[in-house]
Amino acid sequence: MNGARETASWRSRFKAWWSKHHHRVMSIEDSAHAIALGMAIGIFFGFTPLLSLKTLLSILVAWLLNSNKIAAAISVTLHDVLLPFMPAIYWSEYKLGYFALNGAMPGRIHFGHMSVHDYLHWRVLVNVIWPTFLGAIFLGIPVAVVSYFLVRGLIIRRRARLAAAAS
Repeated sequence: MNGARETASWRSRFKAWWSKHHHRVMSIEDSAHAIALGMAIGIFFGFTPLLSLKTLLSILVAWLLNSNKIAAAISVTLHDVLLPFMPAIYWSEYKLGYFALNGAMPGRIHFGHMSVHDYLHWRVLVNVIWPTFLGAIFLGIPVAVVSYFLVRGLIIRRRARLAAAAS
């Protein structure tokens, strides 16, 4: 009984979050292309293992590509909803990137006690973060392209409906 209540609570929170952000994106005053490109940029950076730099980089790239920075910031936070699944996504990205770099699947990884200093070591960057980043590129680009066309189509359709209703 308690599990069903937690599931209903999670669903209602997700619906509320989705509704709030969907309406916020749809009400942005910009071209459909700029909004969709901003969303795609944010979706792409959401896949990267650049944890605290995702939002900053998505806004910077959106600014450089003259797309919507607000849409980029909103969509990069979409991965916060996927937070419970991110370890599996990062693991898939690591395996894909490792395979692309080495031509073989990675062996079993043993995580012992690691400190912050270990994460800043060059060996960890080359052996773990670089394959994960490469895998994120392979997964992020197709999802970003699909999201661009999906969001662009939704915006164009919504604006056409609003224009038809106004006239």
